[in-house]
Amino acid sequence: MSKIIDLDHLNAMTGGDVELAREVLGIFKHQSDIWGRLLDVNAPCEQWADAAHSIKGSARSIGAMELGEACHAAEIRGREGNVSAAEAGVLISAIKDKMTEATEALAKVEHQLSMSESFKAS
Repeated sequence: MSKIIDLDHLNAMTGGDVELAREVLGIFKHQSDIWGRLLDVNAPCEQWADAAHSIKGSARSIGAMELGEACHAAEIRGREGNVSAAEAGVLISAIKDKMTEATEALAKVEHQLSMSESFKAS
């Protein structure tokens, strides 16, 4: 399985419960969709910093650590304020790129989980 989503972490967070893992993955997708819309270069820094914070928590809960780190960097910088549109664009693009990677990996993980009753490394 891809290193984009750490199955060992997901397994630990859900106690090996495949149904719970599916639910957590669904929450991640929902949170990414909602908060991802607020990742706007032209919005106030506080808005996209808050969005990054929310996505960070959801990403880390499923083991999407690179996405979590991109969110963390944007959140910290956004909360500092005085961010140029160019810098905001770089930070937000990094999050969106990692969100795309995580969403693609998520489909594979969901398929794997639907085919089994336990976590398996592949």
